[in-house]
Amino acid sequence: MWIESITITTGLVDAASTPTLLKLVAEGRLDPTPFATHRFDLDGIMDAYDVFSDAAKHDALKVVLSAS
Repeated sequence: MWIESITITTGLVDAASTPTLLKLVAEGRLDPTPFATHRFDLDGIMDAYDVFSDAAKHDALKVVLSAS
């Protein structure tokens, strides 16, 4: 993942669960897309922080930032 510049950040998931989750996604047994509830371009990073800082108000599970 380092070569591809992919970063995975976990909060309440312990590091021991991450390989299992990644395997389930890779096998197509777990669809992660519903968890990414909000998406922002890098220009919207401050809006993304605002949304995630009050996640309950915005029904935010995961906020995704991408360089388009």
